[in-house]
Amino acid sequence: MATRAPRTGKWLIAAALVAGAGGFAAWAQFRGGSSDPWQVEVVAEFPHDPAAFTQGLVISGGRLYESTGRYGASSIREVDIETGQVERMGALNGRLFGEGLTIRGDRAYQLTWQSGLGIVYDVATFEILETFRYDGEGWGLTHDGTHLILSDGTAVLRFLDAESYEQVRRLTVRDGDVELTRLNELEYIRGEIWANVWYEDRIARISPTDGSVLGWIDLADLYPSWQRGSRDEVLNGIAFDTATQRLFVTGKNWPKLYEIRIIE
Repeated sequence: MATRAPRTGKWLIAAALVAGAGGFAAWAQFRGGSSDPWQVEVVAEFPHDPAAFTQGLVISGGRLYESTGRYGASSIREVDIETGQVERMGALNGRLFGEGLTIRGDRAYQLTWQSGLGIVYDVATFEILETFRYDGEGWGLTHDGTHLILSDGTAVLRFLDAESYEQVRRLTVRDGDVELTRLNELEYIRGEIWANVWYEDRIARISPTDGSVLGWIDLADLYPSWQRGSRDEVLNGIAFDTATQRLFVTGKNWPKLYEIRIIE
């Protein structure tokens, strides 16, 4: 999600054109709603562009892809995990603020913040294939193999048909009896939706069936807030490699990408 800024009016769609091994320990079956958050250990640390205002993070085919935000600096990137080097980048029009990112097959889907515009790319070339519209703001994006799953800063997750982009259902996320708002970057992991929560140093594990919070992952000690340059440099970015079971996290303008392992 973005640092808040005033709206600047509606934009034309044309403005969207673009100027391992064992890193993730298997976990026990869920017992649901545990009050004790999962802890993590750092497997490895890798360089991360500190100028990247990370909005979306995903691994596909062993490659790391990232969506960055801010007006005039938004992009879609392919990044070398080991070095942090940006190997390929497509810059968004300066009037667009990049947000969530997911990859399904050979297509990458990127949200924008306040323009209600989604952009679909060919993963291999970053060529824009098409655009689509959605109501409200765009924050985080993932998919479950069938549907795109979108967060908009509220407690609601929207499931969109991956071909027509029509909404097929809505899911309200609750931690106990309390609606969980500010849902941000998303990742679909082993049948769960994992979500960053804006200004929280923890990840919510969400049931895609009923929206209940199954538990939390505590990342408060990963990159302590006192080391960050500003309040906006929050935890944001979850990427899971299904082939190697490696799990990565980072944040907005963080200097490092962390490979982590869940401690059972």
